[in-house]
Amino acid sequence: MTRVSLRALLAVVVLVATAAISAVASAAEPLRIENLRVEGGEAAWHAEEVFRLDWDQVPGPPAEPRAVVYRLYDPNGKSLGDPVRDTEEVRTVERLRVPSLPGIYTAEVWLENPEGQAGPAATAKLRFDNAAPPAPFPQAPQGWLAGNEMAMLEVDPPASPLPISGLRGYAVSLDRGEGGSPCANPKWCSPEETDLAAGFGNETIDLGTLPEGTNFARVAAVSGAGVPSPLATAVFKVDSTYPELSLLGLPNGWSDGPVQLTATATDRLSGMAAAGPSGPFTAIGVDGGGFTTAFGNTASTVVAGSGVHRVEYYARDAAGNVADGELGSPPPATATVRIDEEAPRVTFASAQDSSEPERIEATVSDGLSGPSSHRGSIAVRPAGTGARFEELPTAVSPGRLVAHWDSDAYPPGKYEFLATGFDLAVNPGRGSERERGGRMVLVNPLKAPLALESGFLGKGRGWQEEKRVRLGRGVRFGGKLQTLWGSPVGGVEVAVTETFAAGASPGRRITFARTRADGTFSVRLAPGPSRDVTASFAGNRAFTRVASDGAHLAVQATLRFRASATTARIGGAPVVFSGKVANAGAEQADHGLPVELQFRYRGGWREFRTVETDARGRFRYAYRFSDDDSRGVRFQFRAYIKGREGWPFEPGSSRPVSVTGR
Repeated sequence: MTRVSLRALLAVVVLVATAAISAVASAAEPLRIENLRVEGGEAAWHAEEVFRLDWDQVPGPPAEPRAVVYRLYDPNGKSLGDPVRDTEEVRTVERLRVPSLPGIYTAEVWLENPEGQAGPAATAKLRFDNAAPPAPFPQAPQGWLAGNEMAMLEVDPPASPLPISGLRGYAVSLDRGEGGSPCANPKWCSPEETDLAAGFGNETIDLGTLPEGTNFARVAAVSGAGVPSPLATAVFKVDSTYPELSLLGLPNGWSDGPVQLTATATDRLSGMAAAGPSGPFTAIGVDGGGFTTAFGNTASTVVAGSGVHRVEYYARDAAGNVADGELGSPPPATATVRIDEEAPRVTFASAQDSSEPERIEATVSDGLSGPSSHRGSIAVRPAGTGARFEELPTAVSPGRLVAHWDSDAYPPGKYEFLATGFDLAVNPGRGSERERGGRMVLVNPLKAPLALESGFLGKGRGWQEEKRVRLGRGVRFGGKLQTLWGSPVGGVEVAVTETFAAGASPGRRITFARTRADGTFSVRLAPGPSRDVTASFAGNRAFTRVASDGAHLAVQATLRFRASATTARIGGAPVVFSGKVANAGAEQADHGLPVELQFRYRGGWREFRTVETDARGRFRYAYRFSDDDSRGVRFQFRAYIKGREGWPFEPGSSRPVSVTGR
């Protein structure tokens, strides 16, 4: 066992106590601010009223201030209100706002320790100036500058008084007349955007060589806080290039006749105003045959004749700049004019494609400009008539016109065709003959005509045109597709269209069936409301379209009907008849459906009451037997529904029920 002396134990106790006392003292120690800093520097002027303050805390963490407190003084040292105490953000003052009056304000800041004890205050100067200086006086050289001459901008300082922050310098930008501030922010210029420092008098800045034309130097005087003055402008004019040329009347591509061209020269600087033989002129020539020259800024000529022509043109401005290819100057501007005055040749294919007889094809040929790939049409009309040609949907490709003639939509007879093609000069060419001669005439029908019979499949042979069924039963519908001479057409799609009676939803349904090798087809029609049913074939490249006569499927409405008792005491409690129209169609009636309650009398049925169903097709009626003659008589009752407008079923009745009077 290790022995510990009493003296050692006492030393440990003293150390622990000393540490505890030190911790308490530290917790109670005031927190002070050192190195109080203004964002951007205390010597810098600010153009905005909002400042940020940062500092170093002594002692530092883990000591945590309870609050930061600050007070603001005006430029005369007068306090601007009570101190502001912030307990949320105690490491910085994010947005300290000074009044909008320029001046040097003083911020006094101190910290409170966790016990609320205030530390010593630190101060910082807040320099605020949002005043703009007066505009400066920039000056540019008089007259025009050559393209290689340096542009020197002289700036005279603005008039007094200047802002409190003084004058930092000048911001300069160049533009071509659009205007705008030389600084990214029109209300503030950064030190980097201040191109010329302010001195004690006139200042000069070298702008280098400027582009040809009118250049605008925008100059703003910048305060010490970066606030720019209103812009002042100096204008620099430079002319070092040849006149700008344009050629009016030049066709875009091929022309179908003579072309008049006008060469126009513009010079935004020294100008193109006519001034006699020594002044500006414009010249234009065709195919090397000499130039037509006119004083001023325009000269015209006419280009004629089929073929490709070369056009040259140039001009001289008032300063003598001329691009005529002489003495090392650039050659004249050139252009090409293409003229084609002949129409293209258009002919139809020598014969129809037997596998696709409705395809109408024509060729377009042109030896100069070539056939158009965007324009052209094929049209049809009854042969031997003066009727107007009817255009067909036509696909156009270079040298080729292809149309589809829907011959099924036209009655039998002879039809003639007209093809119109264009060349690239938009000359129209028309043709109505085949390549091997003979007019383009077709006899309709082009395709094999068909017959389509259809109906409901019965027990015997043949197709029934009408069939009656009770609700809930499906039926089979079918038919046969064949040519007029009896050959079956197999392997094609037939559309079976069911058009339901008014009030049904949906109102129409189409089912597709493929014909068998013998031309027959069949589909099973789902249970539902009454409907008309037809079959149709849309036609294809070899066969005409055809539709069958309609067939009608009458669907009887059905009802469930019962009595609350099979016997009724005369003068006693009533017998309750109830039931339901057994189909969803009853739910579509806004006010229910009328149901007749009937009894059998002398072999026939007679109505004794009409009741209304609810929206779900249910009905109920209490009937009291009161006639003594009914005693011992067995009565039969049933429910019968005729429907009403919008009811998509045929009338129907329930099974009878029997009630005996006693």
